[in-house]
Amino acid sequence: MQKQAERLETIEVPLADQRNMVFMGTVAVSGKARGLVVATGLDTELGRIASMIQKAAEAERDETPLQRRLEQFGYTLLWLALGVVTVVFALGYFRGEPLVEMFLTSVSLAVAAVPEGLPAVVTITLAMGVTRMAKRHALIRKLPAVETLGSATVICTDKTGTLTKNEMTVTRVMMDNSHFEVTGEGYEPSGEIRPIPLSPHPSAHPAGLHQLLTAAVLCNGATLQQENGTWQIIGDPTEGALLVAAAKAGLTKTELERRAPLDREVPFDAERKMMTIVRRTEQGRMAYCKGAPDVLLKRCAARLTLDGRTEALDEAHRQLISEANASLAQQALRVLGVAYRPLDQPASSDEEVERELIFLGLIAMKDPLRAEATEAVRLCRGAGIRISMITGDHKETAIAIARELGLHRADGEALSGSELDGLTDEQLTQRVERVSVYARVSAEHKLRIVQAWKRNGAIVAMTGDGVNDAPAIKAADIGVAMGKAGTDVTKEASDMVVTDDNFASIAAAVEEGRGIFDNIRKTIHFLLSCNVSEVLVMLFATLFGLPLPLLPIHILWMNLVTDGFPALALAVDPKAPDLMQQSPRQTQARLLDGGRLWTITGEGLMLAVIALSAFSYSLFVWHQPIEQARTVTFTVMVAAQLVHAFNCRSDRWSLFHVGVTTNHALIWAVVASLALQVGILISPLLGPIFKVAPLPIEDWELMMAMALLPLAIVEAVKWLQRRASAELQKARSDQ
Repeated sequence: MQKQAERLETIEVPLADQRNMVFMGTVAVSGKARGLVVATGLDTELGRIASMIQKAAEAERDETPLQRRLEQFGYTLLWLALGVVTVVFALGYFRGEPLVEMFLTSVSLAVAAVPEGLPAVVTITLAMGVTRMAKRHALIRKLPAVETLGSATVICTDKTGTLTKNEMTVTRVMMDNSHFEVTGEGYEPSGEIRPIPLSPHPSAHPAGLHQLLTAAVLCNGATLQQENGTWQIIGDPTEGALLVAAAKAGLTKTELERRAPLDREVPFDAERKMMTIVRRTEQGRMAYCKGAPDVLLKRCAARLTLDGRTEALDEAHRQLISEANASLAQQALRVLGVAYRPLDQPASSDEEVERELIFLGLIAMKDPLRAEATEAVRLCRGAGIRISMITGDHKETAIAIARELGLHRADGEALSGSELDGLTDEQLTQRVERVSVYARVSAEHKLRIVQAWKRNGAIVAMTGDGVNDAPAIKAADIGVAMGKAGTDVTKEASDMVVTDDNFASIAAAVEEGRGIFDNIRKTIHFLLSCNVSEVLVMLFATLFGLPLPLLPIHILWMNLVTDGFPALALAVDPKAPDLMQQSPRQTQARLLDGGRLWTITGEGLMLAVIALSAFSYSLFVWHQPIEQARTVTFTVMVAAQLVHAFNCRSDRWSLFHVGVTTNHALIWAVVASLALQVGILISPLLGPIFKVAPLPIEDWELMMAMALLPLAIVEAVKWLQRRASAELQKARSDQ
């Protein structure tokens, strides 16, 4: 930014527009100046940012949504387990069961009722999520951030480099009331300059256009070069964009400067808003100028036509150029005017050089949007995630870009930094949900925006790269730093670093986070339904006066087999295809809602009835010994729970729709667990330890049939639910 010594016109000036102030940490790249120190240490703007970061670090960050839900879930489960175990113990004792045996059974049930493997499953799931996110350009610095991002309801994002490529690119050229399109993006000089169909001139490179691009190259301080196969700009990105556009027309700076060496330069000045370079050419000295179109136009007396003729610049053409400039600016394009002047004799002053210019045309450029940004924004909006774009651009430019991205709609609002200063915290909290664009903001503004969202109960993700982003990143529920452009301070304050500085990677991380929570919930669903079935088997047997169908060692073994590998395999289940079409989870919502709890209870009851049916059939129909009946019940319980793991992959879709073989880890986990169960049944050494008896072939057939019942029953229930839902939706549409 160009600095000036003069006093500003107004007192309330946004930080970005305080051109007469040099802030701590500023690097001077050109010119000389002396400054008056007005603040030191924490009183400087950089010091204020450090103070805000310190306050955010000292403030205790709230628990993540998953931590809150797991804590609530743990307390509820603990009291339920204690209640049921107490009832089973009391009923067994009053029935006359041995006290020691009932005590061991109750302790075993208590162990089975609480899924003690859940903390390990959650930790492993989050750790594996970190690995998957790293493959999608998101590095997690703090493990809870994996799930927190999946709970995000708001993403506050920077524009430059995140939603855009941070590569200025010329897209339009206007000369002699003719418009040309420049194709290609980035700094690679691949593309062409072609007339827009409505243009009256069919030729893509007339003499006048050639001279316009030549002037843009010769009045330029940047360099375009290729290193290791990558095109780079050394110097100002705006000037670099002009070099790239000229290269697409076959004009290179090296060749043009060889034929027109430098004579003198009038550097860019914030007051003049233009720069001029004088060069020695075969036709004599030439002054080439570029700058703000409105300023440059006032210094022009003639214009160059497309075919290379010089004509007087009348009022009608001035009006056409002004209208074209305004039209291009409204499209979020940065517009430069280009002019030149032959110098018959050396000019006595800079002012004399920049008079009586010949206007060449307008060159419009922009920082192009990332190709994947628009789709990522659409994906987040479809997932019910609000996106606020926070940028240092001017308000009109920010709104135009937000509209192109689909962020800003007719009912949306936009606020500038000065407008934010006029709002109290309470007023901002009331308006923050309606505002989609913030422009010309400071570090304090960004922090206030994050805090306003959090006061409304939102889970906020904040992205940024500069030091001024660090306080807001620290205060957000999850701070996201940019890996390429991000400063060390910002990265240190963040929970996650996006290695490619791409908003699409943030959207991908949100999807991964949602998938992780979904898989954790699947695992809890599976563990609880199995544990409930074990408790209900013992409870019903006690209530109905049956012998105990399971011994303590059976319960502990089931807890080990079913809570181990299958639960971990569910934690890596592939994501549901409609995961990003669902609304964000409510911050105060329970880990398991009422509907899912009823489903878990029903499935636990189903497994318990299947096991007790096998026990009763073996004991009372086939009149087998109690040891043999317990062995059948024990094996049916283990096998049915393992089959039930496939049911838990989706609470809506059929297993055959999800894909039987799409989770290879679950298949191998079930096979390994079944092999272990069969091993203790047929091993003469393990049989006495686990108190199992040899089984005839009819028992194996019974166990196989009963074990497959959970899959058939749950598939039938899902089909009925989908049919009822479809009929209800059809009835609503008919209305």
